[in-house]
Amino acid sequence: MAEIDSFFKKMDEFGASDLHLVAGHKPLLRIRGEMQRLKYHDLEDDELKRMLYEIAPEHKVKEFEETGDVDFGYDFHGVARYRANFFKQKNGAAAVFRQIPEHIKTAKDLGLPQVITKLAGLPRGLVLVTGPTGSGKSTTLAAIIDEANRTRKDHIIAIEDPIEFVHQSQGCVINHREVGLHTKSFKAALRGALREDPDIILVGEMRDLETIELAIEAASTGHLVFSTLHTTSAPKTVDRIIEVFPTNAQEQIRSTLSDGLRAVIAQVLFKRIDVKGRCPALEILIATPAVRNLIREGKSHMIPNAIQTGKKYGMQLLDDSILELLNKGWISPDDAYSKSNDKGRFRPFLKNPPTDFTEA
Repeated sequence: MAEIDSFFKKMDEFGASDLHLVAGHKPLLRIRGEMQRLKYHDLEDDELKRMLYEIAPEHKVKEFEETGDVDFGYDFHGVARYRANFFKQKNGAAAVFRQIPEHIKTAKDLGLPQVITKLAGLPRGLVLVTGPTGSGKSTTLAAIIDEANRTRKDHIIAIEDPIEFVHQSQGCVINHREVGLHTKSFKAALRGALREDPDIILVGEMRDLETIELAIEAASTGHLVFSTLHTTSAPKTVDRIIEVFPTNAQEQIRSTLSDGLRAVIAQVLFKRIDVKGRCPALEILIATPAVRNLIREGKSHMIPNAIQTGKKYGMQLLDDSILELLNKGWISPDDAYSKSNDKGRFRPFLKNPPTDFTEA
């Protein structure tokens, strides 16, 4: 057993989502969204490097020494899988490990709306799950892919950096490809995927213009593509994709995106106050003809109105989802206020409403 595995046991014991190891500090766990220090001595740089290098592949150690950053996946058999990130900082080495459970939760386990489950059955198009880091994007995507795996008979190619949730082929054949290990880059893997007879393509993250362009192209040519972006709402997701492209190409990409987009799920995670655990609030945009027309005409600012009038299709605004969680007594008013888009809507729930500096 590797020396670092004792920390992973602590993660499992406390139900932590992340482990932070930083030279010059005590180890920390993120538990229900909050950082907590372990009773342990401050880590020395040499001590930490010894632990980290024990579990890292040799080529990843070399990459870390050369660049100061590296990502990879680590399996602690019988406990969990971890997404590892090593980076250099002022006091030396540091690392963050995100736990990826071995058991993939279904959409029902996660309490996701039925409309999200239906996305797994789409014949083609682009589906995006967005949100800040640590908002549960990968968990939601894994649930959708699991649904497709159990109910379809197709070929799924998952391209990630690193591989996170590992799906066992059921009705579908699933090939997992890790950037840097099995392929040079997301864009190289996407180009290759178009020649590998896929029905469904999972792109771990749309990081750059070429990857975004290839993902949209794949979605527009008969494939079902799932991916993630670090955006906080459906309208901002559309704007982010368009703005990545040069000005002279934006009109064309609006047209292509409007044809290929099928749904955007924007989510944030909340700490529950009634029981241990966390729960997501979701904004759901379904690309109806009206929504596609707004995208084509560059009127993304009108998408919230389309979401409000599209409830029969399963659409919902993020703030409506947050309000529902608040009314259930699952989350605190302060948390609801801090993560909402329309702060004024949630101020009446606060005992001591803060002075919002943005109102000055």
